[in-house]
Amino acid sequence: MPGPIDQFGEFLQRDYSVHPPAFAPGYKTTVLRSPRNSLISLQQSLSEVTAPIFRPEELGPLDNDLIMNYAKDGLPIGERIIVHGYVRDELGRPVRNALVEVWQANAGGRYRHKKDQYIAPIDPNFGGCGRMLTDDNGYYYYRTIKPGPYPWRNQVNDWRPAHIHYAISGDGWAQRLITQMYFEGDPMIPHDPILKTITNEEAVRGLISKLDRSAVVQLDSLAYRFDIVLRGSRATLFENRLQGAK
Repeated sequence: MPGPIDQFGEFLQRDYSVHPPAFAPGYKTTVLRSPRNSLISLQQSLSEVTAPIFRPEELGPLDNDLIMNYAKDGLPIGERIIVHGYVRDELGRPVRNALVEVWQANAGGRYRHKKDQYIAPIDPNFGGCGRMLTDDNGYYYYRTIKPGPYPWRNQVNDWRPAHIHYAISGDGWAQRLITQMYFEGDPMIPHDPILKTITNEEAVRGLISKLDRSAVVQLDSLAYRFDIVLRGSRATLFENRLQGAK
């Protein structure tokens, strides 16, 4: 039996009951970012159910290799890892040719950004950005350096767990997803003010990648599995970044 997308060209509505609230005072920047009025649900039009089409030739050969794509006079410092997984829709179908973009801090917990003033050093051979397209099965993978934790100005001594930022462009703009991936076994996860805004334990587990020994490269890299679901009740959580509301 065809689903709503096949019949009407629309994506299923997000299940907001498992998403963090837009206003979460423990995550202090939401106090300014969260909207003051209730959001309005709009009928999906052609603008929401379509998206740009990306071609493999538009990406560079090292775009999905964060170990090599910024290296100049040596290799970046830190633990080498592989991250891989599948991007699927809310009905379990692969999202083909989705653009997956990632960015992260280096092994010391510092971003290559002019406003990052953390005392950890900049790695001259690590840029911290990459991108890739999913294949016909919705599969993606990349190599990188495992990021380090870092302090941030939320409360006096708050630290972010190690994480990698994701932005995914799927079949339509209504599927657009911006989120973060964490690492299995990180003791800082339960103390993170951002993750503590999520009250659904299953939803939190969906943001944590699993160590995947079947994909380890011997004497080189550990591997982590991170699957992503776009839209629907099983969707990976959207990062709380509502901006511009008055």
